[in-house]
Amino acid sequence: MAQYRQNRIAEEIKKNLDRIIREELRDPRVCGTFSITRVEPTRDLRIAKVYISVLEEEGLEDMIKALKGASGLLRHALGARLSVRHTPELIFLPDRNIAYGMHIADVLRQVLGDGGQDSNHEDH
Repeated sequence: MAQYRQNRIAEEIKKNLDRIIREELRDPRVCGTFSITRVEPTRDLRIAKVYISVLEEEGLEDMIKALKGASGLLRHALGARLSVRHTPELIFLPDRNIAYGMHIADVLRQVLGDGGQDSNHEDH
């Protein structure tokens, strides 16, 4: 039962925090195409790790710094939207899984593309 509550709160944090960042946070470092990929609250719901992915990889570190700097404001705005006794402390972390996946896909495309051309030449 506790895991269900933890997952439900994680989804609520993710949804509300995304809306707050997009609509209320005014920091030029928070720009581009980004996503909150997952939220991992601790068992006691006092801390929540928030993983951020950015399509423009070069802006990821600046964005994480901006979010860390605004964590108090974001926590306060989140507390007004959540129905929990204590709003968790927010820890923002970069999530490079999407960028890594895109890199692997590019490598595979290159390998398979080159391999496909070589096999065509062997048939002739």
